[in-house]
Amino acid sequence: MHIKTGGAQASPVFVFVKRLSKYLPRIGAAVCLATALCSTCAPSAFAGLRDGQETPTAAPPHTLKLATWNMDWLMAENGPLTATAPPDRPRRTAADFEKLASYAQHLDADIIGLQEVDSPATAEQIFPASAYQIFITKDALLQHPALAVRRTLKVHQNPDVTALDVAPPTAEHQLRRGLDVTVEIGAIPLRILVLHLKTGCWDNPVSERQHSCPTLLQQFGVLEDWISARAAAHEAFVIMGDFNRRLTVYDPFFLILTHTAPLTLTSSGWASPCEDGSYFIDHILLGGAAQGWLQPHSLRVMTYKAASQPATLSDHCAVSVRLTP
Repeated sequence: MHIKTGGAQASPVFVFVKRLSKYLPRIGAAVCLATALCSTCAPSAFAGLRDGQETPTAAPPHTLKLATWNMDWLMAENGPLTATAPPDRPRRTAADFEKLASYAQHLDADIIGLQEVDSPATAEQIFPASAYQIFITKDALLQHPALAVRRTLKVHQNPDVTALDVAPPTAEHQLRRGLDVTVEIGAIPLRILVLHLKTGCWDNPVSERQHSCPTLLQQFGVLEDWISARAAAHEAFVIMGDFNRRLTVYDPFFLILTHTAPLTLTSSGWASPCEDGSYFIDHILLGGAAQGWLQPHSLRVMTYKAASQPATLSDHCAVSVRLTP
């Protein structure tokens, strides 16, 4: 067992997440009662297992590991779009891509929702085409939601959720679409929506009238419609990505989504060890039959070695759970 400290680590690790009640005394024990990941309220250390030891016992058959990972301006440096990208974005070398690919190999997930990717070719430098299929939204932005799926799984890409771009046509910057795919796990279909929502409304009240919150509220209305369609079709589904919102089961934004159908917020009641105990903004939500597939205590966060944490990796950590359909 490895305890996360401020010093260098011997290897990238998956770490258990810590109780939010330590950071949110105003919520207290109610947070612990709400979480689906543990039945006690005792805070635990940021503890994790080394490479090859993430699962102490053999995983059940047909187990699926899902992850979401914001790649922080993952762009090809020789690509045609780099000249129009912000000058302060991360500039990555070949060595940086090799490091990210090593972390992706350590993550070892079957399905990975990605954010801030410029093209499938760039994503394939991290998730090689020999092992993964890459799917990406079809809009003309510099950044895209994308999905890496093991080649052993059959995938169908559905039309992009264009309604998530709630910006007016005259706006200087359009918003990202959602990537909508169906993955077949044996004979069981799983509908997946990968998204990256408007930033700036982290935990503001729903009545906030500044620019970011009304925009995010509109996007949550679009998500409510998407969930309603999944519920009507009796589909198992996942919504994952960078919500740019510190969701809890009490957050009015999250409650908007549950008006239509029950949802499992897999990070409920926990703080992320990424950046030493921040709130989650990268989430994995489960709906329909997928709620019953969640393996208890499977939530993990992949942190970086302290010695390899320059801006050329990512400012987000990969968050994952395991499902058993």
